[in-house]
Amino acid sequence: MVQELLVPLVAVLSCGLVYAMAAARVVKQYERGVVLRLGRLHDAVRPPGFTMIVPGIDRLRKVNMQIVTMPVPAQDGITRDNVTVRVDAVIYFKVVDPASAVIQVEDYRFAVSQMAQTSLRSIIGKSDLDDLLSDREKLNQGLELMIDSPAVGWGVQIDRVEIKDVSLPETMKRSMARQAEADRERRARVINADAELQASKKLAQAAQQMSTQPAALQLRLLQTVVAVAAEKNSTLVLPFPVELLRFLERAQQGQQPQGVHDGQQAPEQQLPEPDAVDPNVVDPGLVDSAVAASSDGGVDPSAVDPTVALQTFTDQPLPDGSLADGAPEPDGAPEPDGAPESGPGALPEFEPEQPPEHARKGRFTRHH
Repeated sequence: MVQELLVPLVAVLSCGLVYAMAAARVVKQYERGVVLRLGRLHDAVRPPGFTMIVPGIDRLRKVNMQIVTMPVPAQDGITRDNVTVRVDAVIYFKVVDPASAVIQVEDYRFAVSQMAQTSLRSIIGKSDLDDLLSDREKLNQGLELMIDSPAVGWGVQIDRVEIKDVSLPETMKRSMARQAEADRERRARVINADAELQASKKLAQAAQQMSTQPAALQLRLLQTVVAVAAEKNSTLVLPFPVELLRFLERAQQGQQPQGVHDGQQAPEQQLPEPDAVDPNVVDPGLVDSAVAASSDGGVDPSAVDPTVALQTFTDQPLPDGSLADGAPEPDGAPEPDGAPESGPGALPEFEPEQPPEHARKGRFTRHH
């Protein structure tokens, strides 16, 4: 009798154990369970932990609630300024509604991937190359909005989208490198010019301050000599005063005749006019005779030799022979007829001064 009762009991327990094993499910912490009973969605979403379903009637689908990192394949596109680029990105999303992710879309991962690729192509065509390279944050936000709009109905939330790399043609890379180099050089020149301007202002102030104290320039010169000597080289520094150069320049300018400039010839020396003969140089006897011969009382140019004013004397002895024309005859020579012995027309006696002892002894003559 007992044996008859034990056999059915064991059979029932065995069937219950098999049923429990077939109906038992374990949902992990990062998952949620969606139950489809006879093909229809069950109202309650199974939380993480141990759960039971009806074997053969219910079907449990587990949905991952973690953030999914999905790389977007590189897309070729043409920017708004007609530059061919190749851009790839990465998208971060997660499921917030497990039932919609199971019911509304067949494969939400594939759907999100395709939506990201098309949105990336669209954002490339609407942007410039400079925006892709420098203003990526704005493009990331725009790309996120474009993907998140249809993904909301799928129970998927887009956390963020990042443009990972922008590949440019080699020709465009070289052009951008030249542009960057030119811009760097321009900024370097501007900075250098600004530095020169500031330094010139400071040097002008320093020069003005040193001009009040002449000893300051000498001290600055000595400091320069000390700085050069500290290098332990064989360079010999000889300070040359600037004042000496200025003195030499002024002396050179003073040697040039007044009114003569560089590139101009000096005027030729002209003999003085007869009216401008200095009476202190010309023999007064000659002037008196010229006055007597003139009808208007002035000096007759034909009677006065203009070269008399430009006479030079020499201490060389006279050559043997007759005297030069116009020279006075030696003592004892007969006077010409009609020459007055005395009077305004007579020539005064010429008494030469006694030459110094160290000078040569000789007679003087006039050269015409």
